[in-house]
Amino acid sequence: GGVPEPVAAFENTGKAYLAFAREEPALYAAMFESGLALEAVPALQQASDRAFAVLRAASEAVAALIPKESRPPALMLSLHMWAFAHGIASLFARGDAGRRKLPMSPDELLEAGFLIYLQGLGAPPKR
Repeated sequence: GGVPEPVAAFENTGKAYLAFAREEPALYAAMFESGLALEAVPALQQASDRAFAVLRAASEAVAALIPKESRPPALMLSLHMWAFAHGIASLFARGDAGRRKLPMSPDELLEAGFLIYLQGLGAPPKR
């Protein structure tokens, strides 16, 4: 819902994604490596849709802050940030031996990436 403010709320969705990957590695793997088609399991599709709706709402709040001439559709913003958070989670925040080493925390990498991306779009900085 854009609380405490839209950019921080948007960043918090990414941090929660990383925390889930780190704290629940088996569930994270089951979500993304099961090979199940979401459409084949209605409850799975519904859970996926609810989870994505959180990111979409955060993206809509941030998109509203971006100047209209450079504002991407909120869905595109959502997909970019999901891919970015998922990539960091899969490479650097895994709860297993496959985790790659970084000179910073995955959360710091995510925050820096969000800031660079949003600044490029003209979003105001986090307050």
